[in-house]
Amino acid sequence: MKSVTKNFQIISTDTAASPPAELPQAPLSAASQEVGQLQKEGPSQRSSSKPDAGEQNEQKLVSKQQLINRINYINFQDETLVVNFHHTRFDKIIALHAKPQPCLGDLLDCQWVDANGFRQIIQSYEFQSFFLTHGSTLWVVEPELIRLDEKGISLLLPETGFEFRSRKTKRHTCKGVKAQFSQHGSVFYGALLDFNALSFRIELRTGPRQTFDWINPELPVNLILSGGRQAFYSGECKIVRQTPGQKTRNLVLTPLRHEIHRFRHKEHRSERQELNPSPEIIFRHPFTKNKFHLKALNLSGSGLAVEEDESNAVLVPGLLLPELELSFAKRFRIKCQAQVVYRRVVDDGPKRSWVKCGLALLDMDLHDHISLIGLLDQAKNPNSYLCNDVDLNDLWDFFFETGFIYPDKYAFIQQNKAQIKETYAKLYTCSPHIARHFIYQEKGRILGHMAMLRFYQNTWLIHHHAARKSAATRAGLIVLDQIGRMCNDSHRLYSLHMDYMICYYRPDNKFPNRVFGGAAKSINDPSGCSIDCFAYFHYHKDFNSDARLADPWEVTAIQTEDFDELESYYTHTSGGLMLNALDLKPELVQCRELTAEYQRLGLTRERHLFALKCHGRLKALFVADISDLGLNLSDLTNCIKVVVLDHEGLPGAILSSALYAVMDRIQQKLMPVLLYPMAYADRQRIKYDKLYNLWVCSLDYSDQYFSYLKRLLRFI
Repeated sequence: MKSVTKNFQIISTDTAASPPAELPQAPLSAASQEVGQLQKEGPSQRSSSKPDAGEQNEQKLVSKQQLINRINYINFQDETLVVNFHHTRFDKIIALHAKPQPCLGDLLDCQWVDANGFRQIIQSYEFQSFFLTHGSTLWVVEPELIRLDEKGISLLLPETGFEFRSRKTKRHTCKGVKAQFSQHGSVFYGALLDFNALSFRIELRTGPRQTFDWINPELPVNLILSGGRQAFYSGECKIVRQTPGQKTRNLVLTPLRHEIHRFRHKEHRSERQELNPSPEIIFRHPFTKNKFHLKALNLSGSGLAVEEDESNAVLVPGLLLPELELSFAKRFRIKCQAQVVYRRVVDDGPKRSWVKCGLALLDMDLHDHISLIGLLDQAKNPNSYLCNDVDLNDLWDFFFETGFIYPDKYAFIQQNKAQIKETYAKLYTCSPHIARHFIYQEKGRILGHMAMLRFYQNTWLIHHHAARKSAATRAGLIVLDQIGRMCNDSHRLYSLHMDYMICYYRPDNKFPNRVFGGAAKSINDPSGCSIDCFAYFHYHKDFNSDARLADPWEVTAIQTEDFDELESYYTHTSGGLMLNALDLKPELVQCRELTAEYQRLGLTRERHLFALKCHGRLKALFVADISDLGLNLSDLTNCIKVVVLDHEGLPGAILSSALYAVMDRIQQKLMPVLLYPMAYADRQRIKYDKLYNLWVCSLDYSDQYFSYLKRLLRFI
């Protein structure tokens, strides 16, 4: 029989949960699971007596025409059915896979998929029945045998077959999924044979100098399922059963958790919207490679919940779905990457139970992200818009009417107004990845506006917050709420690169001081939310034509050890987040990805870092950010930031000469300067126009920020 079992699947009558693991995997292994129990009772035995009410719920008759239609479907799909042979002496079944030929009437012809060893099998086994699957049901047929040989089998179909509905979740055959099994340092490799939402069946092999005796079935194991270089599942499992074997062994494992914590728990969770019509999710399952369609119950910018049929469930907590589509009325589709985070059975009474699964969104295309968040904003408030098409004339009218562009600011930008208009056309009409704008408007009239700009590797700058006075409180707060919800929902998406939010505001401006300054005070932890004050002034190179640095002073390219000195100084004086948020870390200095994205959009973003030293000791750091004029209307993205480390050892005149040298190197004549710390400017009596606070918030502290904002909005 050893040669026979290479080509046939033996199904023992004492196994109903899964096919025996010591034999090769069969294409219809999902159906094979039910055969053992059915063979114990037998269709012929059931038909000889009237089943009770409980049995009627599980078994019903299938007409000959239904059988013929299903057989022809199997032929059309080039699939197989399973022909059962019963041992003449022992209670064992051998199942041989056969391809049915087109069936036009009572006669069914089938060809064996592999008939090696057929002569040995017919010496001890006799034909009994065949079965096939239909969804979550199993059809068992007892036809009359007409012909049986090495090529195939001919059968005369009966008037009826039997349909059995499994009480358990259907198992799904898997394709090309690798399994890595580990327990206490012992690692075994193999493949995933089949699975359902509650368990996995894997085949393991021993490696050199390995034994299965190393596996303790009473203790949990770690399982990783992967395809190619990508892991689809990893989790802790319990061994339910295993087959004997020295070189190969099959194990049935059940996950120990029906919920995973993909991200740290948040008090302020994303607000879920129940859309009508609700979108459909479409994905190709990484285990089976089959496509599935499920209905979304609710949706947010960070995740969604879907409904599954309990008997055909395929979503396992921890499962990664590399390519998932949200389909809205067929033509509007959003692609993303998601992960199953929980599974809950919902009981709607004795006749129906279903499964609710939660999915976390891990990543998506940024244009798709804009579409999704914009749709959710509209569902919450039909007058809220994200990155909508804006009439730029209306936008400029809004900026001037609200006083956002005041006379002094306009005097600074008016000479470059043509270039600024061109920049805003790119930002507001081309939907670039690096910009977001939030607008509240009624009947086409802009009432509130706020914008964000990704100007550092993992940092977004909030700016351009304005509202018309007639609706200042309502519209201004709505766009502030919009931008907050977007950050809260989506900052974990990798493609968004949103670890920090920053904002520059003047300390005498009451509204941002109350919102951002109040948040920093409420959080009361500079490692989560910090404020650093800069003195702001304009430096004109032509007015300092005689400024020259003399030995031992020099402006040089920044070195790695200079960052260590900078971090020590900043940690001592502030302990905040400025260095992280503004990419003043050695590992981020050479990062060119964001600069390349600006260039692709026809925009400018350059960074030049210099160190001012005396006798080789670091005295100040200069960061020259060069961008398109008006990218930020206060030109805070087109300026020189100066961080002074030695307040007493750096005279103001030397700082001016160093600024001249920096301007000469970057070939600029007039630029704003942000000088830190502000106390140094006062000590050296350096004249400045105004003060700017740099507010930085780590989105790891988003709960504390939104708790404060929620309390604040109640009283504004």
